[in-house]
Amino acid sequence: MEPILELKNINYSYHTLDGETKALSDISFTLEPGSFTAVVGPSGCGKSTLLSLIAGLMRPESGQILLAGKPLSDNHENIGYMLQHDHLFEWRTVYRNVLLGLEIRGKVDAASRRKANELLAQYGLKQFAASRPSELSGGMRQRAALIRTLILDPELLLLDEPFSALDYQTRLKVSDDIGQIIRNSGKTALLVTHDLSEAVSLSDRVIVLTRRPASIACVVPVSFHLENDTPLNRRNAPEFKTFFNKIWKELNQDD
Repeated sequence: MEPILELKNINYSYHTLDGETKALSDISFTLEPGSFTAVVGPSGCGKSTLLSLIAGLMRPESGQILLAGKPLSDNHENIGYMLQHDHLFEWRTVYRNVLLGLEIRGKVDAASRRKANELLAQYGLKQFAASRPSELSGGMRQRAALIRTLILDPELLLLDEPFSALDYQTRLKVSDDIGQIIRNSGKTALLVTHDLSEAVSLSDRVIVLTRRPASIACVVPVSFHLENDTPLNRRNAPEFKTFFNKIWKELNQDD
């Protein structure tokens, strides 16, 4: 099966009047269809830079990024990007926020409106379709932002610490909620997070980056033997501590 995403020897540096700062060094990995991969690394190592390159917001200095076997420049509309903040517009209802991406692409029609209503119902927001974002809880806002992304039917979802703005209790519930939604949608996901518990509870594998300039220190496959394999249930499983400690050791081996 062809990978959804291929990164081949990606390098990137920031340039200022003071000189060059190398951010990423020889990054290579692939994402298989339907997989959920997390990326962790020391603060400031270049995790978000990596997502920006994959999203096509910046171009690597060298190396190649392929989406479904094609150069990223020919295929970037098949990527959905979820940021740290939901960026819902207060002057639009929840329903109209969900349709925003389709409006920008000129693809709002009867079928897409029907799909928006179906997704709002499926993910528990139907009764809030006419509400303003300020009337929603933090978790509900993140769900609305995810629906706005999913309705575009992207092949790949990029998640840049999408739960970091929430308080801890809400964060646990929302990461469990959205993690299951993404799994059930069959989408391929790449999550950047500084929270190791989040990485282990949500993903199939964790890519551990070194300090800047970031390279791949190791890749840790994650699997649980659970009858009901959900992010919250993973946190209580005996394997959880093993995966957490392994990743923690990799991140702190130079300290």
